Amino acid sequence: MREEILSAVQRRNMFLAPDAYRLVEENNEPMAFINSILNAMKDNQIFITKQDVLDFMCGDKGTMSEEKYIKPVVKRCSDIHVVDNSDITGKSTCTGVMKDFSKYFQDRYRTLKRIIESNKRFGQSIPLAKALTYDREVHVVGIIYSKTNYDNKSIGLKIEDDQGTICNAYIPADCPAAKDIFVEDQVIGIIGVPRRNSKGKNDRQPVASITVREIINPDVPEMNKWIPSDSTSTVAFLSDVHIGSTTFLEKSWKKMIRWMKDNSEGMDLNYIVFPGDVVDGIGIFPDQEKELNIADIYKQYETLAEYLKDIPDHIKMVVHPGNHDAVRPAEPQPALNKIFTGTFDSNVILSGNPVYVEAEGRKILTYHGRSIDDWVSNVQQLTYNDPIAVMKQMMTMRHLAPLYGQKTALAPEEKDYMVINTVPDIFVSGHVHGAGYLNYRGVRMINASTWQDQTDYQKNHNFNPEPAIMPVVHLGNGTVKMMNFRNA
Repeated sequence: MREEILSAVQRRNMFLAPDAYRLVEENNEPMAFINSILNAMKDNQIFITKQDVLDFMCGDKGTMSEEKYIKPVVKRCSDIHVVDNSDITGKSTCTGVMKDFSKYFQDRYRTLKRIIESNKRFGQSIPLAKALTYDREVHVVGIIYSKTNYDNKSIGLKIEDDQGTICNAYIPADCPAAKDIFVEDQVIGIIGVPRRNSKGKNDRQPVASITVREIINPDVPEMNKWIPSDSTSTVAFLSDVHIGSTTFLEKSWKKMIRWMKDNSEGMDLNYIVFPGDVVDGIGIFPDQEKELNIADIYKQYETLAEYLKDIPDHIKMVVHPGNHDAVRPAEPQPALNKIFTGTFDSNVILSGNPVYVEAEGRKILTYHGRSIDDWVSNVQQLTYNDPIAVMKQMMTMRHLAPLYGQKTALAPEEKDYMVINTVPDIFVSGHVHGAGYLNYRGVRMINASTWQDQTDYQKNHNFNPEPAIMPVVHLGNGTVKMMNFRNA
């Protein structure tokens, strides 16, 4: 554990004082604790002292306490529902022909282009073909076709626009953007100067490259904030329940249910979101049957229904699938079919994955998180130990799964449902069985743990989950609690 903690600190180019390390090590969930501390530190901070850790524990340096109190202006409306046009359920149009792929990437490009152009530092862009004829600064939007890292720390990007023009974008080593993360199929804005070819400065024939001065990502606006409301309600997140697995933590689950029956009304816990993998599924990985105590997919969902009936009746629930659930693996995924959910109570809302739901005026973007595998596999700086850092990149690029053709199967719909076209108040994911949170420019980002203990597969890959933690967010003031129900 010591090496894991220190490795997490080193990846942020920080140093942890010995007495500060001891406080972290004594925490029940040291990896989730250190990642939350790291996310709360200032960008230019190098040393983390014992006092920094104590301040964080007391809330003086917490990730959710940095914004000043603002008088509530949003009135409470007791309700939770799926936001229109955010759910693929019943709306799938793709047939897998080339035309579908063209429409899919055109929608991605044009949606993110509009977001980039709304940035005051960028403004209106011009087509690449036209930009390459200029000998002055230009603003263009492109989708990344490939990336090259050079020995001198500079970066070369091959980009394309919606008119089919392709060019190279060169990011010098001394440009701040040279430290950014770039992936294939990411849409970016570029402020730069076209580079002239050998025909001379006054020749107006198009050239093949642009020297980058600044990269503009779609990102969350810097001025975005959580606007307080007069709501007293809270929403909880229970991801990766994995009913049917031999490693399902039944004792911890029942401990959580007992707590909920005693305390949910007192703390106005009125909503629960389940971000996928509610059952363990069948045939998801080789020899899975050896790790199942319910080997029938219908019985897995029937058992889940019984567990959900133990949750107090006043709590409304939203359930959507993940990669272990009985729906198509390609994302976006439709809601669970009624043949599996016929025994669910009426207070359960079924939706697709990903989806926006709105609870008392708060927009919640919930995504199972399958694409985290692709982010970790393709970006050296990102690891399974810090899923919040991956989610931050999703928000920066305003796309849940920009990399096409990786482990995450993406269905070429006419609309790219993986684009984060609206900035949410809360962004939650699961999949990697980690637990953590971060306030990123007003967005409460939550990685929502699991209710499954370490599996044999995880042991073989030296992966340690952080199970039985229930994140709870206050819909009025935005405070976050990570409630631990793990049995000793």
